[in-house]
Amino acid sequence: MQVFVTVSEEGGFAAASRKLDVSPAAVTRAIVALEEQLGTVLLQRTTRNVRLTDAGRQYFDDSRAILASIAEANEAASGVNAEPRGQLSVTASVLFGRMYLMPCIVEYMQRHPQVEVSAHLLDRVVNIVEEGIDVAVRIGHLPDSSLRAFRVGQIRRVLCASPAYLAAHGVPGHPSDLLQHTIVSSSAISPRVEWHFGSGAEQLTVRMKPRLVVTSNDAAMQAALGGLGITRLLSYQVAQEVARGALVLVLENFEEAPWPVQVVHREGKYGAFKVRAFIDCVVERLRAQPELQG
Repeated sequence: MQVFVTVSEEGGFAAASRKLDVSPAAVTRAIVALEEQLGTVLLQRTTRNVRLTDAGRQYFDDSRAILASIAEANEAASGVNAEPRGQLSVTASVLFGRMYLMPCIVEYMQRHPQVEVSAHLLDRVVNIVEEGIDVAVRIGHLPDSSLRAFRVGQIRRVLCASPAYLAAHGVPGHPSDLLQHTIVSSSAISPRVEWHFGSGAEQLTVRMKPRLVVTSNDAAMQAALGGLGITRLLSYQVAQEVARGALVLVLENFEEAPWPVQVVHREGKYGAFKVRAFIDCVVERLRAQPELQG
């Protein structure tokens, strides 16, 4: 199972042999023996790569879960004083990761020197099961109930602009007033140029034509700071700029309901000891951040 999972994850026999530190021939023999034992083809081979069959995909998911359970059982048997070790993969959005997750990772790695961490900071929703991620920080409600989650706070989607822009163009009093303003849209937050306001029966939608569309939240914030127009970001992203008066929140009475911030993982009750230790660290730190509590 371990050889098969490694071949599937690495995308080839040669890469798996290097990862496992065995010969390519030994990898090939193990896969052939496994397929003969099961009576089915798990991998389709070409000269360039390997691809999972339908049976292989199901067996891969089951095998990875079984191997994770074995690792968890071994770690539990070794005692609570065992030192976390091995590879840990985590993910969050780019700006959240830079602001909050990286300090957690640094603290965790200093505390546990035998763990190596891969941090995937991406402004997209990562499928942590398919991409082999151990821990993710998610903003918003979870559609996949199979993931275990620890709620650490909540954030709001807010509209903001610089004081100079508002002084020159006026402060909108209703979402429909936005049609008369210069709009900066971040596709990382709002891929459609429709902004929703309110909650329940009081919901309304405003469709706009932004003057500037950017692909990162950082860029949208810089445009707003420069006085170009009004943008929509997450409350934690602009908290410091609002506190120092560089940005001003508008239309706060029309905001949507807050979104939960959750730490999620995919294996077992807590997963491997290295995962449990990281979750304990990141949950404690994130719950202590005031800008994530409202």
